[in-house]
Amino acid sequence: MEVIQCSAEIHAPAVLDILNEAILNSTALYEYKVRTAQDMGNWFAEKQAGRFPVIGMADAGVLLGFATYGTFRARAAYKYTVEHSVYVHRDQRGRGIGTSLMQELIARAQQQQYHVLVGGIDVANAASVRLHERLGFAHAGTIRQSAFKFGRWLDLGFYQLVLDTPTNPVDG
Repeated sequence: MEVIQCSAEIHAPAVLDILNEAILNSTALYEYKVRTAQDMGNWFAEKQAGRFPVIGMADAGVLLGFATYGTFRARAAYKYTVEHSVYVHRDQRGRGIGTSLMQELIARAQQQQYHVLVGGIDVANAASVRLHERLGFAHAGTIRQSAFKFGRWLDLGFYQLVLDTPTNPVDG
């Protein structure tokens, strides 16, 4: 297995498959409708325009999972904070892929001089909560009953990791 840089041309179908499975079968994404190939093209373009990484874990050319981050809030004062996502193919969970992807994502955030990584996690997703806590993320708060999916209210927990970067933060 190796960490790779994902591209729209090569990896969009596999990313789409992983995301759509999560939309249809889990509360990892608070969405109802599956995404389309066009949605993926736009998504990759937004990541590229923002200089946000899309990394994957691959084995013999097969994408096993991916991770990325993006804008946390649009206002300029949030420029050192990003919100991340990590998704592992349903058949590959429990193999340490999420941990490896998150470790690489944290390293990329430091290289890009971000200060805080934020993850929004359904509080019932015990595996994701454990993963984040093992990596040093702290629970920053929960928005109770913030979403409704699969006939029930969902609680969204926020987890954050404070990095020692940027070296010289500036206003503006």
